[in-house]
Amino acid sequence: MELNQITYAAIGALIAGAIMLFSGSKQRTAEGEWSSALQWGYLLLMVGIFGVLSSGLAWSFTAILLLFTVLTGAVWTWSKWGRQNKNSLDNNHFRDYMAGFFPIIGVVFVLRTFIAEPFQIPSSSMRPGLEKGDFILVNKFTYGIRVPVLNNVLIPIGKVARGDVAVFNFPVDTKVNYIKRIVGVPGDIIEYKDKILTVNGIVEHDKSIGEYRYPDDNDNQQTQTAEHFQAAFDGKSFGVLKVEDVPSVDVRTFNAYQNRMNELDFASGLAENCEYSEDGSSFKCHVPEGKYFAMGDNRDNSADSRYWGFVDDRLIVGKAFFIWMNAGNMKRIGNSIQ
Repeated sequence: MELNQITYAAIGALIAGAIMLFSGSKQRTAEGEWSSALQWGYLLLMVGIFGVLSSGLAWSFTAILLLFTVLTGAVWTWSKWGRQNKNSLDNNHFRDYMAGFFPIIGVVFVLRTFIAEPFQIPSSSMRPGLEKGDFILVNKFTYGIRVPVLNNVLIPIGKVARGDVAVFNFPVDTKVNYIKRIVGVPGDIIEYKDKILTVNGIVEHDKSIGEYRYPDDNDNQQTQTAEHFQAAFDGKSFGVLKVEDVPSVDVRTFNAYQNRMNELDFASGLAENCEYSEDGSSFKCHVPEGKYFAMGDNRDNSADSRYWGFVDDRLIVGKAFFIWMNAGNMKRIGNSIQ
C-alpha cells in the first residue's frame, strides 16, 4: 500500500499526540483544568486515528464517523452513569475527554448522514451547470432515510428521478464519490445515437445557444471548446456541452474501462443490458431493476455509465441542490443546481 501525504500527516499527528499524552501532566490544575499537553495530545490522537483509518482502509467516511460516534458515545454513557460521584469533576482524563468529544461528533454524524453533506466538484464533467472548484451541498433525505454504511432505504421519502443531479459512490471504487445526471431509472430504454439522447422513445430536445470555452482541468493555460446546448428533458431544463466530430462513445475510453474492470473482476452490467455500435456512434441500454444510468452534462468529457456501467441504488448518496462556495468565482455562490 502506497502512503500519501495525508497518511503521513495523520501518522505524524498520531505520534505527536501519543508523545504529548505520555509526557503531559495527568493531574488537574488549581483552576480545575487539564494541562495543555494533555488537551492537545487527545486532539492530535483523534485526528491521527481518523486520518489513518480513512486513508489506510477501504472504509467510507461515514463508517469511520459512525465508529467514532459509537465509541465516544459509550464513554459518554460511562461518564454519566458509571461514576460514583456525578457532581464532582471527573479525574479520569480519558473518560473526561472522550465523553467531551461525543456531542460534537454525534451532531456532525447526524447532520452529515441524514440531512446534508458537502462535496467539491473535482472536474469539468458536469459543465456548464457545475464547474471544477464548486463546493456543493447534497440533500441526504430526498431519496429516503438510509441505514448508515449499508445505505439501504429505511424510511422511503422520495425516489431518484430522471434529470436529477445525484452524488453516488463510484461503482468501481466505492471510496470515490461521483456526481452525474440521472438519465435512466429502472426499466427505462436509453438510446444515445449521433449525440441525441432518447429515453423510452422520447427525445431530449437540445437547442444550440453558442460556443462554450473553459480552462482545461489539467492545464489552466489551455482552453477547451464545445458547443453549448439548452436541453429539455423529462420536464427539466439544463445546459449540456457537445464537441463536434466526437462520437457518442469514445471507443478507446470504453475499452480501457472494460480492461480495468476485467482485472478487478467487476460486473458492469453493460454486456448483458446494452448494445454498442462498433464505431461508437450509438448505444442502447435497458436499465435493470434497482439501478440507474448516469451521464455527465459535458457529454464528450465525462466518464459515466457509458463506460463503467450502472449505478446501484445502495450507492446513491443524495441529490445535489446548492452551490455554497467557489473560491475562484464568487458569483457562483448561492446558485441552485438544475
